[in-house]
Amino acid sequence: MKKFFCVFCLLIISMNAYSESVFIYDLKKDIIIGALSIGVFVSPFFFNNQPIGLVVLEKSNVNAFDRALMFSYNKTLDKISDYGVYALLMFPVISLAGQYKDLNAWLTYGIMYTEAFLLTFGTKDLLKNLIIRYRPYMYYDTGIPMEKVNDWCKSFPSGSSALAFLSAGFLSATFSAEYPDSPWKVPVIAGIYTLAGGVAACRIVSGSHFMTDVLTGAAIGSLYGWLIPVLHKRQNSNNNVTINFIGNGFIAAIKY
Repeated sequence: MKKFFCVFCLLIISMNAYSESVFIYDLKKDIIIGALSIGVFVSPFFFNNQPIGLVVLEKSNVNAFDRALMFSYNKTLDKISDYGVYALLMFPVISLAGQYKDLNAWLTYGIMYTEAFLLTFGTKDLLKNLIIRYRPYMYYDTGIPMEKVNDWCKSFPSGSSALAFLSAGFLSATFSAEYPDSPWKVPVIAGIYTLAGGVAACRIVSGSHFMTDVLTGAAIGSLYGWLIPVLHKRQNSNNNVTINFIGNGFIAAIKY
């Protein structure tokens, strides 16, 4: 993996001359976004719904869409998807290959990625704590795996899918903006979404999630992965965001 990263980044650098990043942080804007991100991140700590009493689980009670793809627990695939998420979270650094000497670009990307991560993590955990949904493996006789005793009723949405698609959305948004004419643009976007889709598929086949769990998680991650870079586009780019402070609040506008 390390060798692949080095070779790939060298190829990008060789085909794209060093240039200023199209993204930039703004103190006022990022105070607002940062505060919102932290608020979303800590909100799950104040909610924690738990099932009351015994519940008889029957596959027939699961909606037809999800019931078509239900599996018992598979520890190997569960672990593969976990490691896949850890690896995918490193991929957005590829977009910095052409700005590797620019400390401001590294700082901007660090701020953007932190904000997107906090929003994604907080949103998926808040939904998990508010919505009781038993995991697919609970509908089989195997029962609760020993390592899953704390989240067997928190299937919705898929956190692994959310983080995988956060990486995919973030890399796609930043890479296409930094290198709009690069021949690597389509392969990078297609490749990262394929890998994210593989993680989501493992979450289903491992018996950890339903289809609607991973689709919702993918939507959450993709949304924040795309939105945060858009909010940090430079003012002289085609797409930009302005925030004007008024009285007791602010007005945000996105220009296309």
